[in-house]
Amino acid sequence: MVNLSHILGLVICFVGAFIFSSFVEYWLHRLMHVFPKVFPTHPRHHRNNAGQGFLWEFRDYVLGSSILMFVPFFISWEIGLSWLLGALAYAAFAAYAHQLQHDNPKACFWMKMPVHYVHHEYNQWHHNFGLGVDWWDYVFGTYQEADWLSEKAKDLPKKKLLELKWL
Repeated sequence: MVNLSHILGLVICFVGAFIFSSFVEYWLHRLMHVFPKVFPTHPRHHRNNAGQGFLWEFRDYVLGSSILMFVPFFISWEIGLSWLLGALAYAAFAAYAHQLQHDNPKACFWMKMPVHYVHHEYNQWHHNFGLGVDWWDYVFGTYQEADWLSEKAKDLPKKKLLELKWL
């Protein structure tokens, strides 16, 4: 017999890890702007205005949050696995979203405005820190709208969702 409350608890762990990972990613990105000397590759990323490719972005997100991915294993194996899968899902989503916003920002259909693209194109050192989602920019008051479709991005070709640098 399947225990639905048990399954619901594991789903909540997965979703919680996804949301928490987006929160960590937002704050790490924001800290990279507060302490650029501590994160010397980040100003270089802004100068180059390019992603590393999905695989390398994914590697960095996993390495940067790996400790937080494994802590729930101390509670239980099942909760740990559910949390790990949610965190890995967000790492993959963030890597995809980050690369997509550099290669194909018009394809970011889940956001009103591709915040990371705008963050770079409009040199917004203090705004729009989200990569995969823009929730935390709204929550913490760092969302800054730009008329990005009628200005710099109007001439960008619309590509398919999978047209981006993978390696």
